[in-house]
Amino acid sequence: MDGVLHVSGHPILGGAKAVSRLREAGHRLRFVTNNTTHSRQALAAEIRSFGVELEDEELQTTPIAAAHALAGKRVLALTMPAIVEDLEGIELVGEGADAVLLGGADEGFETNQVFSYYNLARAFAELQEGAELYCLHKNRWWQTSRGALLDAGAFVAGLEYAAETEATVLGKPSAAYFAAALEVLDYEPGQTWMVGDDVEADIGGATAFGLRSILVRTGKFREEELEEATVKPDGVIDSIAGLPAWLEEH
Repeated sequence: MDGVLHVSGHPILGGAKAVSRLREAGHRLRFVTNNTTHSRQALAAEIRSFGVELEDEELQTTPIAAAHALAGKRVLALTMPAIVEDLEGIELVGEGADAVLLGGADEGFETNQVFSYYNLARAFAELQEGAELYCLHKNRWWQTSRGALLDAGAFVAGLEYAAETEATVLGKPSAAYFAAALEVLDYEPGQTWMVGDDVEADIGGATAFGLRSILVRTGKFREEELEEATVKPDGVIDSIAGLPAWLEEH
């Protein structure tokens, strides 16, 4: 979603038309995102405002994955307030947690409050008491209209180091996240294309799970990262606008 259909809420030119052409050609679609700053309902509405045909149920988000994975647990959640509505079935607590959950950063001031030293120290204390560490994703950075911004992966790595533990990643590039998408589509990995702008989370994760992949030169794309990547995409296109034609040709 981010970097493929839009950047900081500004739609990628030709994205809506490309999605429409893919549907007309008979492709089944699943929209997968590591976005942790909007609820699924709000994010789907935003994407529809770009002219993209999208049902809420077609959008797979990491907060929904977290609600499934942590159902019934007591959770200390360092996440943006906007996604709390998607954490249904989780008991959110300030102490005595079974699990610590870290979400992603936002472009606004709330990031300073969520990932304050006090909150990170509180999370560390819970991990010391035996809580398990989870994260919605472990992205190092993401692309915005202002340029590259530090993402919450730095805070995840810091807690892993301090508490001598390893976080369970619930979003891309985890195998479970791609498996959930394929289960809904009812397709095998080899029949499925992952289209993304992130060589590591999108292309690397999808390839490890057996999907074919296409990298777009928008959003997080950096030519030097593609050159240095150990896992290469099956195709590289300028933007999602060129995806229908690329698939027809190949």
